[in-house]
Amino acid sequence: MLVPTSATETPAPPNPAFAIYDDAEAPSRKEIALLAAVTFAIFAAVILSASHYSSTVDGFGDSSSYIKLASAIRRWNFDGIVPKQFWGLPYAMAALSKLSGLSDRTSLLIFSFVPSFFSALLIRRLWNGWIAAYFCVLSFDWLQRSCLGGSEPLFVFLLLASFLAVRRDKWWIASLLASLATIVRPLGAFALLGIGLVLLWRRDFLKFAMATATGVVVGALYALPLATQFGDPLATVSSYHNPQWQGGWLFGFPFYAIIKGTVLYPAPWTNLLLSLGWIALVVFAVFKMAALREFRSYCRAHPVEAIFLVPYLWCLFTYNYPVWARSNFARFSIPVLPFVLLALWKWIPKDRWIVWAVGVVSPILAAGSALGVANAVRLVERAIH
Repeated sequence: MLVPTSATETPAPPNPAFAIYDDAEAPSRKEIALLAAVTFAIFAAVILSASHYSSTVDGFGDSSSYIKLASAIRRWNFDGIVPKQFWGLPYAMAALSKLSGLSDRTSLLIFSFVPSFFSALLIRRLWNGWIAAYFCVLSFDWLQRSCLGGSEPLFVFLLLASFLAVRRDKWWIASLLASLATIVRPLGAFALLGIGLVLLWRRDFLKFAMATATGVVVGALYALPLATQFGDPLATVSSYHNPQWQGGWLFGFPFYAIIKGTVLYPAPWTNLLLSLGWIALVVFAVFKMAALREFRSYCRAHPVEAIFLVPYLWCLFTYNYPVWARSNFARFSIPVLPFVLLALWKWIPKDRWIVWAVGVVSPILAAGSALGVANAVRLVERAIH
């Protein structure tokens, strides 16, 4: 077994050259949980000191769209709804609101906070405490969507849980989790593809049939309401087509939209520096993935993860919407960040002082970014005076 059944054990290394599993100095499960909780608390405190939390949630990213869609699902009234975002998260929000009486906004925050928290623990379980710690603190986008709402936390949680199920040879559970991840964010289909290909390679046709049937059933249940309400079972998929994109398609040539968007859509130097920094980091990691014998051995030991990783990276660099290709690169790279950190394992500082220092500064900056420059400046002036 690559992953132990005991929650206190450390996974056995797939390749001794990657000395990540036997690092006794890595942050423990309790420390990762505390780090995640502290970053959330700092982020929330900054938001509350400058604005109403609910209004900040409503004005952030796709949160208002998810809230509106969850309300429509709960009432089963789709007047005025244009299918765009995938419905996995709104279905979960609507179910929680219906069962508990909580508002759709509160349900959104629960399905952001909670999956984000447990994703950090899963990363430690799958890889290492240092990778989990840096995952918690490095990405402003992860912190923002964990604390203000977004589909990424739920998607990442389901994806990682699917990987863990694969390592435990729980193939049906893995296929179910990957199928659910796919209706949250469509690139989860690569994990489902990986499961199917590995089972075919192993000639385990019964498990392959069960995994395929699971994906088909989840997909059919997802598509049926779209077909009845909008006349198109692939309505959310069809929305990923725009004449502004090269050839009208969502994916084009590598880096084309990133370069075009950078030239055509000016951005503040801080935003530009941050997004280009993330692009450089991921590109460097990709070269290391290809060059490192240890990483290639890791991929052979975990083929489902590798089959997910490779096409996801391709989509990341070929995303064809110039407005978002560069500016949202850091957000889109969240699901592969653990692999980026794994590829850069030798260069990651194994120092708790650094992790916790970043864990304090990062949520403050992430919250300031979410508030906007004007509100952030007012907050600083209030603190000074």
